[in-house]
Amino acid sequence: MVDKNKIRQKVSILQKNIKFLDSLRQMSVDDFVADPRNYLSATRVLQISVEAMIDIANHIIAREGLGMPQSYHDAIKILVREGYLPGDKEDTFRAMIRFRNRVVHMYDEIDEKEIYRIICENLSDFQDYMDSIVKRYF
Repeated sequence: MVDKNKIRQKVSILQKNIKFLDSLRQMSVDDFVADPRNYLSATRVLQISVEAMIDIANHIIAREGLGMPQSYHDAIKILVREGYLPGDKEDTFRAMIRFRNRVVHMYDEIDEKEIYRIICENLSDFQDYMDSIVKRYF
C-alpha cells in the first residue's frame, strides 16, 4: 500500500520548489544571469524537483507491485502504462529526467540562459505531474 504521507512529503517539496523557481523567473534574463547564485540555486532546485518526481514514481511502483523499473525513464513509462500519469505527458516527464541526468553528469554543458528558459517555460510540467498523483491518491 502506498504511504500517503511519503507522497505528501514529496509533493510538498515540489510545491515549495516551484514557488522558489517562480520567484526567480520574475527577474529579467540579464538580472538572472548577472548573479551566479540565481543560476546555481535554480539548477539545484530543478534537480531536486525531478528527484522528488522519481522518488514518487518509484514509491508507487514498489508499493503497488507494478514491476521493476530498470531506469528512471522506465519508472515514468510504467506509471503511464498503468494510468497514473497521462500518456500525452510521457515525453515531457522523460525529458525532465534527461535534464536531471545532464545536471548530474554533464553539468558543464548547461548554461544560465537554458536554466532561465526552463524556469520560464516549463514549471507547469511539475504541476501536471503533481496533479496526476494527487488526483489518484487524495
